[in-house]
Amino acid sequence: MVRMMTPEQCPHRNNVQSTEKTQVYKLGIYGWRKRCLYFFVLLLMILIVVNLALTIWILKVMNFTIDGMGHLRITERGLKLEGDSEFLQPLYAKEIQSRPGSPLFLQSSKNVSVNILNEKKQLVSQLVAGSRGVHARGKMLEVKSSSGKLLFSADDHEVVVGAERLRVMGAEGAVFSNSVETPQVRAEPSKELRLESPTRSLYMEAPKGVKIEADAGDFQATCRSDLRLESKDGEISLDAKKIKLLHLPEGKASPSGSRQTVYEPSFTTQNKLMFQRDASI
Repeated sequence: MVRMMTPEQCPHRNNVQSTEKTQVYKLGIYGWRKRCLYFFVLLLMILIVVNLALTIWILKVMNFTIDGMGHLRITERGLKLEGDSEFLQPLYAKEIQSRPGSPLFLQSSKNVSVNILNEKKQLVSQLVAGSRGVHARGKMLEVKSSSGKLLFSADDHEVVVGAERLRVMGAEGAVFSNSVETPQVRAEPSKELRLESPTRSLYMEAPKGVKIEADAGDFQATCRSDLRLESKDGEISLDAKKIKLLHLPEGKASPSGSRQTVYEPSFTTQNKLMFQRDASI
C-alpha cells in the first residue's frame, strides 16, 4: 500500500523549486565588451573604405587599363613604352626600337654597356660608353656606309680603310712605327708632301718601281749621312734641262779609244764619282 504525501509534507522539495526559480542565465555580450566589439567593427569598416579609396586613386593615377598601365602598353608586337622610363633591374629584350621619326635615347649616370654572350654565357663582344671614352671589344670591327660599302675594318691581322681618301688632320702628320704599304701617297692641292724619318733611315721599295712626281714644285731629298741611288739591274737616268753638281772637284780626262770620254774627279776610292759625257759635246 502506497501512501501519497502532500506538498506540505515535503519541505525539502519546496526549497529546491524555489531556488531554481530565482536563478536567471543571460545570453550575449553586454557591457564594455559589447562597446569594444562595436568599435573594432567600425574601425574595420573605416579601413576597408580607406583601402578601397586608395586602390581606386592608385588605379586612376597609374592609368591602369586593359591594355596596360601608365605609358606602358601591351600590343601584338610586344610592349610599347612612351615617355621617359627608368629601369632599376636588368632589362632583357629581343629588340628595342624607337617610334618612327623619333630617336632612341639611352642615358646613364656612369656608363652604358652592351654585352654579347654566346651559348656558354661567355663574353664575345662588348661596347662600353663611359666618362673615360668609348671602348669596343670583339674579334672584328667594321664600319660601312649607307650603301653597304666598307669604310673601315680592323681585326687581329690588319686594318683596312676602304674610303677613297684617308686624311690626317694633325699638325705632325701621320707616324708609323713599322712599314706602310700603299699604292699612292699624295698631298692635298697646293700643299707640300713630306716623308721624314728624324732618327732612322727612310726606305721606299716597290716590285715595279718607285715614281716621284712634283708637277708644280720642287723635289728635294736631304739627309745627314749618305744619299745613295742604286740600281742593281738597270740604270739611273738624270733627265733635266740643267744638271748641277755643286762643290765638285775638277777632274782630268783619261784617254780612251772609245767614242766617249770618262771624267774622274780626284776623289778617294770610297767617295769616287764617275759620269760619262759624249765626246761630241
